[in-house]
Amino acid sequence: MPELADIVRRHGPAYRQQFGERMSADQLRALRDIAVCRTPVLGGQRWCCPQCGQQRLAFHSCGNRHCPACGADDAHAWRDRQQALLLPVPYHLATFTVPDTLRRPIRSHPRELLPLLFRTASTTLLDLCANPRWLGATPGVTAVLHTWTRQLEYHPHVHFLVTGGGLAPDGSWRGSAPKFLVPVHALSKVFRARFRDELQDRFPHLFAALPHKTWSAAWVVHSEPVGSGEQALRYLSRYLYRVAIANSAILNADDHTVRFRYRDSDDHRPRTCTLAPQEFLRRFLQHVLPKGFVKARSFGLHHPSKRGVLALLRLSLYWHARREPPPSASLTTPRVKPPTCCPRCAAPMHGVQRLAPFPPINPLVSVRRTFQLPTTSATCSPSIRSVRRARPRHMTMLPGGGSHLRAR
Repeated sequence: MPELADIVRRHGPAYRQQFGERMSADQLRALRDIAVCRTPVLGGQRWCCPQCGQQRLAFHSCGNRHCPACGADDAHAWRDRQQALLLPVPYHLATFTVPDTLRRPIRSHPRELLPLLFRTASTTLLDLCANPRWLGATPGVTAVLHTWTRQLEYHPHVHFLVTGGGLAPDGSWRGSAPKFLVPVHALSKVFRARFRDELQDRFPHLFAALPHKTWSAAWVVHSEPVGSGEQALRYLSRYLYRVAIANSAILNADDHTVRFRYRDSDDHRPRTCTLAPQEFLRRFLQHVLPKGFVKARSFGLHHPSKRGVLALLRLSLYWHARREPPPSASLTTPRVKPPTCCPRCAAPMHGVQRLAPFPPINPLVSVRRTFQLPTTSATCSPSIRSVRRARPRHMTMLPGGGSHLRAR
């Protein structure tokens, strides 16, 4: 099965030559990192089985948060931390979207408008929950930004996982209805008004370029109950440390087309989409976020400054429910990775050699994925000094098409 890195190595140089002047530094960095991910360029380790002498090479990953081959451990760690904060109450998933006329301005100015989207949507949700007419309390809110549709089109929206209840002004817990949090029509109107006012105040040149129908059309806000919240956390964490598409979804890639599968959002049936390689890379790269942008944020009782209050609420709610609270060791205890096992005899393998980075002439040209292993099956001793991961490297392009690596 082809991977995104294979498509980038094959078609990335032509895409960069044609559109490089219009690409952002973050998009160029994403192309470079994905092209060399898990290749000799980043170095690696040689592993050996002490029982049968089987050897294998493991090259380092790029660590770019837009790479579908990286970030699985970070996503699991984030999900474990969030699950340790779950309360024994119903949860709701609210989704805030913007109309079509705002998608291109947000894509062109992500560093300015995406924080505005987070801020206006979160304050709208918290203020309506604090209204005594509806909930009259401050809930716990975890927000995650998504910018894509199932066919990789640009569609920025924010998912909010919200507790079905909150902390009232008198310090008591006030629960919401099992299937209702706040009215979505009120969320839509207040969200549209706040986004419009802040956009006009902070970025008047962008506000002036928008058509008037942007502020007269209905903005879609959706809210639904999601039970205990665990399934919603799994969904949100799936694309927290990667963007838009997984390697397993890519079915075929050649010189002329890229075909991938997706599930239709209306009838939930599997579909396939076939694109030209240039169009596929364009759709993928438009979801690359600015460097340092935080796509998962916490508000209300989930804010880090409220963790002490949340812990007391958690114990109190479990005590009233006559249930034993699950252990929250995942807040401090990292997930233990299983040992690397031999593919021949399943015995734990030992790292015996650190492989130095091997810089290519051009990082977007196809590179060798493996080295030639020695034919002799020499015994491997676990007493050899431990192999440390190579320091992260940064690829710097030279004017003539070459490159060199330097430590960050």
